[in-house]
Amino acid sequence: MPQEKHHWRASRKMQLRARELRRAMTPAEKKLWTHLRFEQLDGAHFRRQHAVGPYIVDFFCAKAKLVVEVDGDIHAEPEQAKYDAERTQWLNEQKEYRVIRFWNNEVLNSIEGVLDAIHQALMREQ
Repeated sequence: MPQEKHHWRASRKMQLRARELRRAMTPAEKKLWTHLRFEQLDGAHFRRQHAVGPYIVDFFCAKAKLVVEVDGDIHAEPEQAKYDAERTQWLNEQKEYRVIRFWNNEVLNSIEGVLDAIHQALMREQ
């Protein structure tokens, strides 16, 4: 029997937190956002710091069901890595979203490679 999917709506609290995070983006997030905003990448519309159920994702393309995460050093810590894995599993199972991750240094030093990987992920959906 297939697992029942819930259509979680982010709480008002999560929506307000997402707004705060949009105002306090990291340098890597800002750099990637300059390339994703205004549908610059394959005409895909991305949202930044988007609340999804109990989580906030860095970048989200609804049409492709694609989540793009930009991770700093804290994400290498075992507890954070476990949390990230649980979060990714929830996004996959409950929302059928695909999650791709990049390290801050990849975005800051190899933006073309990051954009190419996002482009490839977008193309898989078509």
